[in-house]
Amino acid sequence: MFKKLVSFTLLSAFATIAMADEASVKKAVEAANPKFKIESVTKTAYAGLYEVFMGGQIIYTDEKMTFLIAEGRLVDPKTKKDITGERMEELTKIDFSSLPLDQAIKVVKGNGSRKLVVFSDVDCPYCKRLEQNELTNITDVTIYTFLYPIAQLHPDSANKSKSIWCASNRVKAWEDWILNNQLPKTTGNCEVPLERIGELARKIGVTSTPTLIFADGKSMLGAQPYKEIERAMVSAKK
Repeated sequence: MFKKLVSFTLLSAFATIAMADEASVKKAVEAANPKFKIESVTKTAYAGLYEVFMGGQIIYTDEKMTFLIAEGRLVDPKTKKDITGERMEELTKIDFSSLPLDQAIKVVKGNGSRKLVVFSDVDCPYCKRLEQNELTNITDVTIYTFLYPIAQLHPDSANKSKSIWCASNRVKAWEDWILNNQLPKTTGNCEVPLERIGELARKIGVTSTPTLIFADGKSMLGAQPYKEIERAMVSAKK
């Protein structure tokens, strides 16, 4: 009993020290970078290195912040694993169940058993390439497309998005446009959730289109090959 108590006390002490070290690192990084919000500080298993997640990226430092490693990759020399990449996937995961899917265009393919979210700008050429060349090869999936016009790049995208969203058949209007470049003949008049989708995109860190989000919360940027998308969807179901 005494040995167990001593072991528990030592573990608690080590945990407290680790938390104190992480807190001091966080304080030092915040002082040096007051414009950035520090999301987390975690001590790694590598030579006193601390992982700092801030500004949507991982940087590394030591407990006294005598150096910073930015835009570098931490790779395990034995396993060859990209530790930075794996941690970024974990730290940027999105809670799929919290996404407002009622504000997206819902397209069911096959039995629709798998789920995929896509943030798409109607005038984005890569979004069209994704739909035409890649997603057409994937079945048994329900795709939720959030219309996310980026005005700086495509000034007429918001108007086209409204036309598609307000069509009597959104799915048909979306497919007619994205596959055949044909907008609905009647524009319609309805409430379009573009502002709310914009807020959502900023909140979860979506900055470009197309951005794909899988059921496990992991994301993928760009019009990736359908085999890569399929692989990610299979992994998301495990």
